[in-house]
Amino acid sequence: MDLNPPTLVHWIHVDLLMRLSVAAGLGLLLGLDRELRGHAAGLRTHGLVCFTAAAMTVSIIALYNQLGGERMDPLRVFEATGSFIGIIGAGLIVFSKGRIKNLTTAANLWLVAVIGIACGAGQWPLVAIGVGVSLIMMTFLWFVETRWFPDTERAADE
Repeated sequence: MDLNPPTLVHWIHVDLLMRLSVAAGLGLLLGLDRELRGHAAGLRTHGLVCFTAAAMTVSIIALYNQLGGERMDPLRVFEATGSFIGIIGAGLIVFSKGRIKNLTTAANLWLVAVIGIACGAGQWPLVAIGVGVSLIMMTFLWFVETRWFPDTERAADE
C-alpha cells in the first residue's frame, strides 16, 4: 500500500495555527448568542463545528497537494460537512406544542461550518463577511425583534 508522505510535527507553522485557532475562536464567538439564550447548541458545539470544518479543509487541501490531485475531489469536504450539519440540525429542531424551536440555531451551525471551511482554506474576506453577517443576524436582529416585535413567537423562542 502506498501512503502519502507524513507531515511531521515540527512543520506546524503560523499559517496552520492561525487558520485553526481563528476557526475555533470565531465558532465560540458565534455560539455565544445561543449559549446566552440557553439553547442546546451553544459555545462548545459551535466552536467544535467551526474548528472541525477548518481542520477537515486544511487536511483535504494538504492531501490534494501531497498527492498531486490524483483521484482527489476536494469538493467532497463540502458534501460531508453539509450532510453532517443536516443531521445535527435535524436533531436540534423540535416541534413542540405547535411551535418549531431551534431552527435558527441549526441554521447558525450551518453558517459556522462554512466559516470553518473558509478558515481552513485561508479565505479571510469570506470569513470576515460571514462572521459579520452572523453577528448582525443573531445578535442585533434579536434585539430588534424583542424590542419592536415582542409578541411574535420567534422573538421569545429563538
